[in-house]
Amino acid sequence: MKQKAENKVIIFDTTLRDGEQCPGASMGLREKLEVGRQLARLKVDIIEAGFPVASPGDFESVKMIAEQIKGPRIAGLARCIPRDIEVCHEAVAPAGKRGRIHVFLATSSIHRQYKLKKAKEEIIRQSVRAVKQARKLVEDVQFSPEDASRTEPDFLADVCKAVIDEGATTVNIPDTVGYATPDEFGALIAYLFDNVPELPKVTVHVHCHNDLGLAVANSLAAVKNGARGVECTINGIGERAGNCSLEEVVMAMRTRPDIYDEWTGVNTPELYRTSRLVSQLTGLVVQRNKAIVGANAFAHEAGIHQDGMLKERSTYEIMRPEDIGITGTELVLGKHSGRHAFSHNLQKLGFKLTQKELEEAYKIFIELSDKKKNVYDDDVVAIVQELMRDVPAVFTLDYLHVSAGTGTVPTATVRLKRLNESIQDAACGDGPVDAALKTIDRIAGVQGRLMDYSLQAITKDKDAMGEVSMRVEFNGGHMVSGKASSTDIVEASAKAYLNCVNRFMAEQKEKEQEETPHEKPRRRKVKARK
Repeated sequence: MKQKAENKVIIFDTTLRDGEQCPGASMGLREKLEVGRQLARLKVDIIEAGFPVASPGDFESVKMIAEQIKGPRIAGLARCIPRDIEVCHEAVAPAGKRGRIHVFLATSSIHRQYKLKKAKEEIIRQSVRAVKQARKLVEDVQFSPEDASRTEPDFLADVCKAVIDEGATTVNIPDTVGYATPDEFGALIAYLFDNVPELPKVTVHVHCHNDLGLAVANSLAAVKNGARGVECTINGIGERAGNCSLEEVVMAMRTRPDIYDEWTGVNTPELYRTSRLVSQLTGLVVQRNKAIVGANAFAHEAGIHQDGMLKERSTYEIMRPEDIGITGTELVLGKHSGRHAFSHNLQKLGFKLTQKELEEAYKIFIELSDKKKNVYDDDVVAIVQELMRDVPAVFTLDYLHVSAGTGTVPTATVRLKRLNESIQDAACGDGPVDAALKTIDRIAGVQGRLMDYSLQAITKDKDAMGEVSMRVEFNGGHMVSGKASSTDIVEASAKAYLNCVNRFMAEQKEKEQEETPHEKPRRRKVKARK
């Protein structure tokens, strides 16, 4: 059946912006770039790369993605404030005509009364001014009335009409706090089409949050009522309970063409690989029973299911594993694999390394091959992930020895390197991990509080690498995330914690420089971005 152009649903991926706002999901510049490259291979239509004015780091990541990622449009988020819009334009400018400025302003009565303290007329005036300013800078301007699902429908219609008249090319209707239900949200989209005559002239997006577990259902209801853009994230990550899951909404439309005439241009065989990459780089584990990409999504244990599957797969599978990129084959590397095989596998996984990085990665791979019989794709991703850390290594782990067991006080001896200096100390703890972390605190002169800790096996077999993800609080409120992997889970824990310590120290140093009066060149640079 021929797909109608007017029924194409634009996939707006906000993994790098809204997804990264999920606690513990922070990514560095290099990690964001790798995710951006994979999103381009996935063939999403738009990548929202970040919130440029939020920090120099956000600005640099948006600008870098705008410079290096080809194919999708590149969007940056901005409040309806002149400075935000100027900075956003500067960040997305390298994308040329593919650059988009996405401005937003809250419209619901609760936000108007308590957050903004503005009347309806002021909201419309500020929205119009922002769109007008953005339109002078780029051709592609998107406007989002924040908390649209709790906004009075007639006022929401007035806002949409005003920004379209001023040149907005896309209007996004967000369910910001995940409050809506499918019937209600679908009806709201239908109401806007009925009451805003200009709406068919622009593209209507929806951005649904998952607080009630209805983000995908609400997005699909909106699509059935005329929306032609869905804003979503890989694995559904995002603030609070997350966003609409890209893989779920895409595969729902693909699997049920009898219900949805609508379609997307997503390259679905890249879905599984993208899910794994985002999970690895953010440290956010995909639950086993997650729809589409979870480990159990195509697993059948019940006897009656297995019997049916052996006779005809469609008895219990509504889609093929191959449709999302699960082929059942994985290139297994070992200690006898050469540089060519290793380099080929990196390219297959989508990584682009410099020659120096490739040599370093291969060296780590050989060391790992001595410890493991087989090295799998996820092991290789973990190796590259270590190389992509963009946190200055104030301290590096040089030596670790732990003593633990029944009837023994857990003790750790740790030697760290700082420049050319080696510092060694030891401490006791409730267990080997606790002892190692306390020793690092003693050497580094910090006091960290472990707020969240997770450990998962990256691959199969007893010799699988373990990946540790953690969140650590320093100075009674400064939260930092870190992750690391090793065949030794105590070493992985120590490395992850050291990653947090280094990140904290780097952020503290940057903060001190910004607050020091004589650091004028740095201040001028930041102001120039505004």
